[in-house]
Amino acid sequence: MKDDTGDALPLPDESADGVSRVGLTTLFLAYLQIGLTAFGFTMLQKVVQLVVGKKGWLTRQQADHGLALVQLYPGPIMVDFTAYVGYRLRGVSGALAAVVGFVLPSFALMIALSAVYFATGDIAFVHALFIGLDALVVGIVFNLTLDFGQRALKGPVEATLTVLAFAVMLFGLNALLSILVALVAGAFLLRPAADPGVRTEVAPVAEPAAAQPSTVPAVGWARRQGATWLPITATAAVVVGAAVGAGLWGGTVGAMTLSFFKIGSVAFGNGATIMPLIQADAVTHYHWLTTSQFADGIALGQITPGPFLITAAFVGYKIGGVWLALLATFAIFAPSFAMTLVFTEVFEHLHTLAWVRGALAGILAAFVGLLAVVTLQLGSVTGGRPGLLTLAAAAFVAVRFLKLDVLWVFGGGLGLWAVLHAFGLA
Repeated sequence: MKDDTGDALPLPDESADGVSRVGLTTLFLAYLQIGLTAFGFTMLQKVVQLVVGKKGWLTRQQADHGLALVQLYPGPIMVDFTAYVGYRLRGVSGALAAVVGFVLPSFALMIALSAVYFATGDIAFVHALFIGLDALVVGIVFNLTLDFGQRALKGPVEATLTVLAFAVMLFGLNALLSILVALVAGAFLLRPAADPGVRTEVAPVAEPAAAQPSTVPAVGWARRQGATWLPITATAAVVVGAAVGAGLWGGTVGAMTLSFFKIGSVAFGNGATIMPLIQADAVTHYHWLTTSQFADGIALGQITPGPFLITAAFVGYKIGGVWLALLATFAIFAPSFAMTLVFTEVFEHLHTLAWVRGALAGILAAFVGLLAVVTLQLGSVTGGRPGLLTLAAAAFVAVRFLKLDVLWVFGGGLGLWAVLHAFGLA
């Protein structure tokens, strides 16, 4: 079996009822690749390219529904979306394999960078690299915004929800407000004309031949593969038990763990919206880090691939080395991981309802507005400098028109930035 590029595709396993199953190792390695090569919102581009396009594990509509779903509850969006895809394919074990594969590279690199940083206190090279990376991300996120906009903005209702979300985010209001408005408006105004009712799968959207390989078997819902509420309940019990244990443990370790559990349980959005909560505890309240150290930790989180919130590992490493870095990483991601399992399982029973599909369409339209603000905010890093604007434009052309993989865009882009910087043009 081969994809559209001629590369061999791994054959999914078959469940007892004949539904194709993606192997856990295959799922882990796929997300390990994403975790090794994707930065910031470019992770979404990588997921679409790999999971939807090359592998054909989900249709684009199923991926869009998952992206809308994970915005309804707290937690980092891309980690929760990773758990959604894993659960969608292989239940709780699939979600765990995908998230571990996704987070592992950034965790390992953050440990190495933290060790160097706290030994030397010098990360001047990070700040230089950070500017070039941000310029590349601008072009890639701009492409994502256009891509989602083309599919989500189908009429005046969707356009209005996009503008509302853009305004809410731009003026620093709570992004959850626009998501809730989009949910309600979509449920009433964007529902399909007829309720499909009895279907057991989301109707797939027609995709170009290159984006939906016909040779890849359709993958069934996790429930068909034996997933039940028992492993979900067990996962939630482990998370709650760990939080209770941290409270009983007390001291700095307990306080740090509870802090990250709390933040992971209540914070909506991406790293930019969650970081202030970490700063409030780690810098202002507990004084685990100085303001300068925290700023450097954010910079390290930016230049490492994978989830931005891996900065939690930086905080944990400062407090108690590798083991506390691992504990901090678990604590900040575990609450929303458990929520993803619950929401995805409930969604299986509701996704065919017309009002649910309308609500998801509304949320996706709002997401376009949020992406537009992210693009605008990231664009400020260029400061109008010709070299950085050239770099951002080159990244946009590479992913949108040349269809290059994000890994090649980053590799070539950083090489171009080095040349421009050497000649004083960056």
